[in-house]
Amino acid sequence: MKNSILVLDFGSQYNQLIARRVRDMGVYAEVVPCNISIDELKSYQPIGIILSGGPSSVFAENAISIDPNIFNLNIPILGICYGMQLTAHLLGGKVEKGVKGEYGKSKFKILKPCKIFENISEESIVWMSHFDEVVQVPYGFEIGGKSSAEIASFFDEEKKIYALQFHPEVSHSEEGSKILENFVFKVCEALKNWKLTNFLDEEIQKIRDKVGDKKVILGLSGGVDSSVAAVLIHRAIGDQLTCIFVDTGLLRWKEAEMVMQSYGEYFDINIIKIDAKERFFKKLEGVSDPEEKRKIIGHEFIAVFDEESSKIEGAAFLAQGTIYPDVIESQSIKGPSAVIKSHHNVGGLPKEMNLKLLEPLRELFKDEVRKVGLELGIPHELVYRHPFPGPGLGIRILGEVTPDKVEILQKADHILIEELRNADWYDKVNQAFVVLLPVKSVGVMGDERTYEYTAVVRSADTVDFMSATWSKLPYELLENVSSRIINEVKGINRVAYDISSKPPATIEWE
Repeated sequence: MKNSILVLDFGSQYNQLIARRVRDMGVYAEVVPCNISIDELKSYQPIGIILSGGPSSVFAENAISIDPNIFNLNIPILGICYGMQLTAHLLGGKVEKGVKGEYGKSKFKILKPCKIFENISEESIVWMSHFDEVVQVPYGFEIGGKSSAEIASFFDEEKKIYALQFHPEVSHSEEGSKILENFVFKVCEALKNWKLTNFLDEEIQKIRDKVGDKKVILGLSGGVDSSVAAVLIHRAIGDQLTCIFVDTGLLRWKEAEMVMQSYGEYFDINIIKIDAKERFFKKLEGVSDPEEKRKIIGHEFIAVFDEESSKIEGAAFLAQGTIYPDVIESQSIKGPSAVIKSHHNVGGLPKEMNLKLLEPLRELFKDEVRKVGLELGIPHELVYRHPFPGPGLGIRILGEVTPDKVEILQKADHILIEELRNADWYDKVNQAFVVLLPVKSVGVMGDERTYEYTAVVRSADTVDFMSATWSKLPYELLENVSSRIINEVKGINRVAYDISSKPPATIEWE
């Protein structure tokens, strides 16, 4: 896409955040693997390139690198963290292994003004995360700033190549957003032409052109991504779309009824509901390993979906609610983050399919998907529902999954959500749910001894779901939740609150 910024992914946990920051400025940004060829890179016709950070070292035996010719394309480049070290290394500067590294907040001082530092304070707090350090800049480059006694920035205005040792994309870097804006608008001279309303009109026309008079099937889960995809495609082609809703038995409290009512009746979308609860529970008998549970649920979902979709005559396209982070994670190469948990959409499809893929949201981040949903007329309470994992309650029940445990967890989780809404806290946190532990403890109810399960309430605050802190919920709210769960849900006699941050913990327990 013309007027776009390319982010080369070297494995930074913040690579998606860089792209989102640029898009928030009204400029389209896309993340691509760092091993992209020069010819493929040029095919994007980018007006700027950002080299992301990453966990690698230029001294590693198999250090991740790029074609040095990228610096001869006359396209503005900004190297961040590892991107800075690699720029120095490839252009003749000198990088050394650090003695102690530099992590967290640090003070950055501008030594030499340049375009990316226009209207930036001489001193500000930035976020560092590196061990190696640049000790000599390449010939012809100037040192832009320092942190402690280290080179924290260098540049060549004529070549339009800039480098930062810190991460301007994270909120901890006080003036990081301004520095990025300066690069995008003052150096790359980008135009503000990335608007979701434009995306909506263009995507509807793309769907019509691509599908023609053929039929499309979509697996509707009730989650934000698949729901927005369904309504968008339905807006484009109407009754040519058929949604298949698989009730796995691992959904939230009365989720099936909500999906059929909201999207079947309200939006008049053709939905086929499949009751596959018994089938899923049978496959999960005796299984406790979280990754095995995820794979069983994913494979079984595809099997059920495949069986039902084959009954729809004339179907030529399979639609998915794949969003941009799914795409990025599926295309990552050696440098980017190792797989922590397996995903559905991009990686869960059979290798050979007769259906062509239709993924209208694959260019959007989650917050952009929500905005599109509102533009399509989906009610706010549905668009801004908290994320729900593809394997459902199967990974919120630690240990073996049984129908009894699911019913217990559904009721407990429903109480938490209800109390959050009653206290006007639901939209103040980003994700909240209950986890059922395979642990029983002794309790007393009505002068009788009980021996029942322990439930854990989890609530997280986050901007991008890459890092998160636990929500500081009011004690009174937590007391109401605990009291109601213990009194109303048979099978739970103890409630705990998870106060772990991500990292080191993940938001979901499995």
